[in-house]
Amino acid sequence: MTPDIILVLLVLTVTIVLFIFEAFRVDVIAILVMLSLAWLNLVTPAQAFSGLASNAVISIIAVMILGHGVDRSGVMSRVTRPIMRIAGSSERRLIGFVSAVVGCLSAFMQNIGAAALFLPALLRISKNVKIPASRLLMPMGFATILGGTLSMVGSGPLIILNDLLRQGGQKAFGLFSVTPIGLTLLGAGIVYFLLFGKAVLPARVKDEAVVSPQQLLIETWQLPSTIYQCVIPPDSPLIGKTREETNLWTKYTINLLALSEGGDVQYAPWRYTRFVAGQELALLGAKRDVERFESEYGLQTREKKERFEDLQSAGQAGFAEVIIPPRAPVSGKTLRQIAMRKTYGVEPIMLLSGDREVRGDFSDQILQPGDAIIVHGLWENMKALGDNRNFVLVTPVEAEVGGRARPLVAMLCFLGAIALVLSGAPLSVGLLSGALAMIILRIVPIDEAYRAVDWRTVFLLGGLIPLGIAIDNTGAASFVANGIMQLLGGSHPVLVLLAIAALSTLFSLFMSNVAATVLLVPLVVIIGNVSGINPRGLGMLVAVCASNSFVLPTHQVNALLMSPGGYHNVDYLKAGGIMTILFMVIAVGLIYVFYV
Repeated sequence: MTPDIILVLLVLTVTIVLFIFEAFRVDVIAILVMLSLAWLNLVTPAQAFSGLASNAVISIIAVMILGHGVDRSGVMSRVTRPIMRIAGSSERRLIGFVSAVVGCLSAFMQNIGAAALFLPALLRISKNVKIPASRLLMPMGFATILGGTLSMVGSGPLIILNDLLRQGGQKAFGLFSVTPIGLTLLGAGIVYFLLFGKAVLPARVKDEAVVSPQQLLIETWQLPSTIYQCVIPPDSPLIGKTREETNLWTKYTINLLALSEGGDVQYAPWRYTRFVAGQELALLGAKRDVERFESEYGLQTREKKERFEDLQSAGQAGFAEVIIPPRAPVSGKTLRQIAMRKTYGVEPIMLLSGDREVRGDFSDQILQPGDAIIVHGLWENMKALGDNRNFVLVTPVEAEVGGRARPLVAMLCFLGAIALVLSGAPLSVGLLSGALAMIILRIVPIDEAYRAVDWRTVFLLGGLIPLGIAIDNTGAASFVANGIMQLLGGSHPVLVLLAIAALSTLFSLFMSNVAATVLLVPLVVIIGNVSGINPRGLGMLVAVCASNSFVLPTHQVNALLMSPGGYHNVDYLKAGGIMTILFMVIAVGLIYVFYV
């Protein structure tokens, strides 16, 4: 054993201890590892920082931008509807259904792409059904990784396995040779969380949750945020009246946000708009006031709200604060005189003038420079309001404007990136091309793209990649592998299989799973030829177990979900530790049955 091997194994041990006890934040630990390797001359300075420009890190940066673009375009609000119709608000049904879908999808696309596609949808579902994201994201992430074992193109280790076997004089596997193993692993993972999810999954919100400008506005001014929907029946006394004649605000303290008639939605309808039978109304106010209004006019409450689903809950509309600047043309006028609803398509909710808060009907209040108005409407109308010299838009626009084609364009960018990868382009090149397309096509502004990246995850991966390089370059990997195999010489085949599974699992935690496969497959082919165990089966075991990365957030998928789920290292150790053992038992058992 050389001094370099001793040093790198010492660094590896300290790293594991720091992760387990969470002495520092995970990104700080990773940076500490990266610099320690350079100071100890276990890697060159270029190798120490190479992780920050690695294929994995660039890929995950691109995936974060792609996922954010797909989410802000409104695509995922449409994806959540069928999921919620099937699973409802049941945590177990959501875990089972989403895990099965994303696992099957992961069989034919990169794990990280499948996880990024469903991440925004699950975050929305979590918010809508009041289930902590931490209870939904980890099962989805694990299913994504497990789904990569459903076909020989589902993960990097399985893709490269056939080339390594041919180099060793072995016959290659067919596309679905691994499917029985993958289906068993995916099924076991889903059943595991269905049976023990409540015991092993944390139920917490993100530790470092950042309050959005929208939520801050709602909390600051105690604004109502629930939209109620009702329908006007043919015999309702409301028919023929205008919204002004009904005294919606003065009598009921209700805002009419939108109405739908014949499939067309009109937001912030004008005060002289007349109600007709069959119209669907979107109302904002206290529940008791809405119920009183519905009762007096015989309106029918709608439980399903698909018609106005593209309001707040889908991120296409919301509250905003606008200020009247000095010398603005509207200064000295009233909302009635400027016809704010008719002109700008937004609903005035509240007036802030000096130290006064006016929540009643302020249509006839004279507007002064410095007055602030809280309004509600579509973000595209908000953007137009902010571009007008009469108002200064204080609240950031939370969704891209640009018409109904934007969700389609966003989805084309995402699918185009996946198609590039499937066609043979390097993962980082394909995904970053898709992310850049979203920026160029203005799905995601460049400043927002930078904010969409979780830099903690970036430095976590970038800092640990040099550790894998050091383990490989110093010969520590070969030293450990050869030492274990010498100890197992002449042992029962099951013990040999367990040792190979454990080695592959261990190596994949601290180096690329592809690198672990490249390192171990030639070794196990030799072991198979010497011991009489089928070398192809041993190679398959290595490639499958290279995806057994659940006990630490070092796999790209786990790293991607760590921040949105508010996870700690101990959460992966708790849920992932059991999953790791279950994975090895199943993989070893099936390889033994099929190949030994």
